[in-house]
Amino acid sequence: MRVTDQQLNEVRERGYTVVEDFLKPQLLQAAQNALWEIYPTPEDYFADPTAHARYASSQFAGLRLYPYPSWALNRLAVHPQLISAAQRLCGTNDLHLYKIELWAKYSGAIDYDQNHHFDYGNHSLVVPRRASSHLQMTSFILLSDVTAEDGPTRIVPARVTADLPLVPREQLPGAYADEDVAITGPAGSLFIYRTDILHRGTNFAAPDRSRFVMLVDYQPRGWPWTGKMAWPNHSISPHWAPALSRMSPYERTLFGFPGVGDAYWDEQTLRDVGLRYPEMDMTPYQR
Repeated sequence: MRVTDQQLNEVRERGYTVVEDFLKPQLLQAAQNALWEIYPTPEDYFADPTAHARYASSQFAGLRLYPYPSWALNRLAVHPQLISAAQRLCGTNDLHLYKIELWAKYSGAIDYDQNHHFDYGNHSLVVPRRASSHLQMTSFILLSDVTAEDGPTRIVPARVTADLPLVPREQLPGAYADEDVAITGPAGSLFIYRTDILHRGTNFAAPDRSRFVMLVDYQPRGWPWTGKMAWPNHSISPHWAPALSRMSPYERTLFGFPGVGDAYWDEQTLRDVGLRYPEMDMTPYQR
């Protein structure tokens, strides 16, 4: 489903929006099936949590970085309507896809509760500029239903903290407990928010529950003080070449890949990049 201009205005004005039915059922089902190449199914996990003790080591033990074994997951990060939303929200087509993570949580594995915090801490060397029309677009694609029992993210609307300094990044426990809103929705929903918006993770409210989300973040290209992932460091993954080869030339530029017509391309680089990515169609770069 297309993210409407009204929903993007909600991000600008209140700091967040939720788009239900963002993923079509077939796309969602394929992505959900691909999760089990990476994570234990809820049935397997809750049959014997001790067999999956790694998820009890940290709130973030369920994080897995891009790329993934299946195109069904990899393609979600470059979903055409997600790119369109980022272009319109950030005000440019020259985008940097600076973070992609999968995150699995299982009830009872560990305490998932957090204090309210701003996300800029590991997204920027400085702080967000609230007066800027360009911003970092952070998003969650819900790959499972998220109800009030499933540890939903809780977010504080922008109006509440409009005059609050962005430092300290983390607030005192319970400081905004009467102001925050639970972000819930069926699987396939998209949650978009800004890095200058207070939010927190919460605990599950029932046993035998699980939550699976993909976090995809975009920003205008060219801000050396912002970002998170250095994609060349991930390009040695065996899943990198298959993923990049299935993308369009523009989608590759989101990761920093040289675009069509870039001065980088010559006879030697065309030959050798083609050898590195044997499944990639190099024809567009030959023009």
